[in-house]
Amino acid sequence: MAIINLRKMGINQSGTIVAVKVGGELGRRIREMGLIPGMEITVKQRAPLNDPVALRIMGGTLTLRNNEADYIEVEISP
Repeated sequence: MAIINLRKMGINQSGTIVAVKVGGELGRRIREMGLIPGMEITVKQRAPLNDPVALRIMGGTLTLRNNEADYIEVEISP
């Protein structure tokens, strides 16, 4: 399966997080939101200029800015 950057995922596309490639305060904050390797996510919608992006994770909705999504790699589900 393909591994892509979360920013490049399309609406209603699903996948599993394989890596969060940032450390420090931003990395800690991303992980605290539940975006850790092994979690299933689905892109639900995007704002008019594609920023931010709304994700479905653990039964809830989470929004991320593209500069945060750039650090997350996702394995796309078929």
